[in-house]
This record gives sequence, C-alpha cells and structure tokens, in this order.
Amino acid sequence: MAVIKPVTDEHHVPRSVTVLGSTGSVGCNTIDLIRRSPDRFQVDTLSGNSNVELLAKQAVDVGAAIAVVADENLYQDLKDALSGTGVEAAAGRNALVEAAMRPTDWVMAAIVGAAGLAPTLEAVRRGATVGLANKECLVSAGEFFCREVAGAEARLIPVDSEHSAIYQVFDFERPERVEKIVLTASGGPFRERALDTLTTVTPAEAVAHPNWSMGAKISVDSATMMNKGLELIEAFHLFPVTGDQIDILVHPQSVIHSMVEYVDASVLAQLGTPDMRTPIAFALAWPDRMEAPSPRLKLEDIRTLTFEAPDPQRFPALRLAREALEIGGSAPTVLNAANEVAVNAFLQEKLSFLDIARIVEETMDRMPRRNLASLDDVFSVDEEARRLATESTASTGR
Repeated sequence: MAVIKPVTDEHHVPRSVTVLGSTGSVGCNTIDLIRRSPDRFQVDTLSGNSNVELLAKQAVDVGAAIAVVADENLYQDLKDALSGTGVEAAAGRNALVEAAMRPTDWVMAAIVGAAGLAPTLEAVRRGATVGLANKECLVSAGEFFCREVAGAEARLIPVDSEHSAIYQVFDFERPERVEKIVLTASGGPFRERALDTLTTVTPAEAVAHPNWSMGAKISVDSATMMNKGLELIEAFHLFPVTGDQIDILVHPQSVIHSMVEYVDASVLAQLGTPDMRTPIAFALAWPDRMEAPSPRLKLEDIRTLTFEAPDPQRFPALRLAREALEIGGSAPTVLNAANEVAVNAFLQEKLSFLDIARIVEETMDRMPRRNLASLDDVFSVDEEARRLATESTASTGR
C-alpha cells in the first residue's frame, strides 16, 4: 500500500513544526536548516532522549513552546536548564506522545528505534505532514502503520536519501507507468574485501563508512547491507509498487541516490552530494524547496560513476529482507529486532561480523508469522524476537 500522496500546492508559511528526536543527527540537521530560514518556520515542540543541555539550547535558540526529554528521570534537569526562558519542560513516554499530538503543520519523526513508533503514530492520526526518518514505523509496523496513515489522510515525506530521491522522480499520477524503482547502495567498506577475511572484521572497521557520516549501528547495517534490506521494505510501503519491482544496485560514489525506470525505458535519477541536509530540506519545505548549505555536486570533479549488482554471498542480509517482505505480517518486525540485537552484540565484540546475518536468520526461523493489528502486537513480537536473538547470541559467544 502506497502511503505517499502526490504533490499539491498546499503549504503553510510560516510552517509550524515539531521535531521529535531533535538531539540526534537528523534532528540536529533539521534544526540547522530551520535556523537558516527563521521566517519560514515556527518551532512549537522539540524532543530529545537524554541530552538535556543540547535540547534546552535548541529550544531557546528556535523559540520553542515546549521541550520534552524521553527519560523522565531528567525532568528536573530540563526544567532547571529552561528556567526563566519561557519554554515549558516535560518528560517521559506519555509526554512524547502528547508532544506529537500538538497541532503543528509538520512533524519530523526522527526518534530512533521502537521508541519512535507511538509518537509518530499520534502525529499520523491527527493528519499531520510527517517527515519520516524512523525506519521502525514502516519496517516493524508497516502494514498496520500504513492503514493508520490512509485512514487519517496523513502525508508522509520520506527523509532517507534513497526514498527522497524516488519521491522526487516518481509519477504518482500514473504509477502504472513505472516499471521498477532502483535503490542505490554504497556497498559499505567491505565491498571488495576478500570473503575469507570477513570473519576478522572489527567494529572499528565496520563503522568506517566510505561516504556518509553516520552512527555506529547504521554504519554496521551499511557494511552488511541490511540497511538496504530495511529500505527495500520501506519502499514497498511508501510507493505503489510490488516487491518484484524494487531493485538494489551498488553505486560506490553515492552520487545517484536512487532511480525510477518507466515503461518507455526512461530512467529518472536524483543526484546530489552525500549530505543528509538535502533530503531533510526537501521534506521540510515540501511542496516548495528551500536553500540548503549542502556542498554542490560537481560531476566534472567526480568524473566516473560506477555500478554493480550486490554479491548475494557477501550480503546475505538482502536475501533475508526479501524473505521477510514476502512472508509479511510480523516477519519484518522480527528481522529488524534480531538485527538490532546482533549488531549491538557485534559492536560489543560478542559476535563476529558474519554472525550478524546468521543470528537474524535463526530468529526468523524460530518465530511463526503473526498478523499485526495494533502497536501492542508490534511490541510483543519485537520483544520476543529480541529475546530469541539474545539467546542465540549468548550461545554463540566468542
């Protein structure tokens, strides 16, 4: 089910904004863009996980009405940091959900992990335009989440660079003219490394992404290409295509962010430098565009763009993601949860690099498919998958 609506002329200036996850990488880049165009946006609400000092500074800098810290034990710290500023302080899970319910025009959903599901869902239920940077909404809860989006007539604008690229060149008025979409991938740091040496990969090597500056977990996902598997599942829910119409192509330069191929053999691509402020700016200003400080693309300097099919032996995570998508129901939830457990164990040097995909596959095999009718169902499956993956990790050891 596609959950993105075609472009219209509807927009608000200044646009009232909520940023959920403002202290993370995507959130900080969003705040940076807002501060560069203060006449276009009015920030109402910010939320952060535990970085009280940064959250309070952001709230004061952009003139927010309320700041929410997820850790309720930090409420007094946040209140003290905002004393005398006129910014209201709140804390805890319920406060996050209430923050998402505040009647702003646009919501950045950038809370990492399952913690972002409930707040993002509330933003959707009130029909907001949501800049979606939380993978779990569509990977762990895709079918359920899409029904909620459709029922509330909410609008999702993808923030991932790949899905943003597809959004910008996809003909939503005539989707039957689309033959396929192509997600591009850098291939990570081990694209050319000898297969027999992957057992010795260290966490430091895995997080050294060749093009993008990202956190440790997503950098490991790039190295295994699980990130592209998760994006495959997201794309299936975001765009009116089947799983068979989604291809993945390794493009080491990370210049072409994704492509759409049409029935007449035309291929439309979106290009840009690897800077997250470009897709964030697109989502933030949509359906308009805004200036962004991202470095400008100079193809004459790059000179060569190369492409190759991903090696299925090197990247088994891609097969697992396709299997999860084909099975449907709770399978993608299990895939995501088990991967998070395995990656965390690898980063703690409790698993080898190649064990990550093995743990995910074992967990998928051990858990039967379930239908997901509510967030409680999603959380239940997620919890059980993490338990089983943790058991497998403990029995593996190093």
